[in-house]
Parts: sequence; structure tokens; C-alpha cells
Amino acid sequence: MGAANLMTTIFTQIIEGRLPARFVWKDDRCVVFLSNRPLRPGHALVVPREEVDHWLDLDPSLLCHLAETAQAIGRAQMPAFKPERIGVMLAGLEVPHCHFHVVPIRGLHDLDFGNQDPDPEPQMMDDSAESIRRELRKLGYPQVSD
Repeated sequence: MGAANLMTTIFTQIIEGRLPARFVWKDDRCVVFLSNRPLRPGHALVVPREEVDHWLDLDPSLLCHLAETAQAIGRAQMPAFKPERIGVMLAGLEVPHCHFHVVPIRGLHDLDFGNQDPDPEPQMMDDSAESIRRELRKLGYPQVSD
């Protein structure tokens, strides 16, 4: 990031620790933290450390890594939240920094961004993060973030 890009995205500010988030995963290429406006409990965001606006512009190996990370998060969300399915969405309209939404869902209506919770209960958020971390540990992932 050179002088040409003086503004960083909100996600980069979170990754750098300048804004708070409930992290559940960190590795050298991406991080995962809970959405602060969740569609459902456990709604997580898989975000590359590199600022890439559109997923079409991702290096194919990074896209694959993000998808594999989303799959790991989904594997942890299934036993933690017992949803019907795990939904994954790449919308990219809210923040100009590519990210996968990984959401425990009961149906397609759970992926409607009109249903975001603008003020989730902190205890629910803490419990959701810890549930994902616990299940990731059970699955043997060393990238779990405390």
C-alpha cells in the first residue's frame, strides 16, 4: 500500500487492530471475524488481508484459500448452531474489500440483508464467537484466534 492509497478499508483497520472485532480465525492470507450486523447468530466474514475490492480481481490461489477457509468456518458453524445449511455470499456492496459472508441459515430468507441486526446483544456475539472457536479447535484447525 503506497502513497497512492492513503485510505484503508474498514476491514483493513479491523485486521490491523485499529477497530474492534470478534476474530475466530487468523492466518497469513486472511482473517475471519463476526459480522457486527449479523443476519443470524454466527454470521462470519472471511476477509483477505490484501485489499482487493472485487472478488473477480482476486488471485486464483487467494480465492481458493478464502473458499477453503469459508468451508472450515462452515464446518464449525454446523455443530455450533445446528442450522439447516451454511449459506455463503459474496455481495461486495457494503465495503470495498472482498469478503465472504458465511451464515448459518434456516432458509434463503436468512440471507436477506434487510434482516441485519444493527445492534446485536454483546453476549450473543461473544457466545457465537466462542462456539465457532470451540468447534474449530475440535476439528483441529490451528488458525483459531482467541
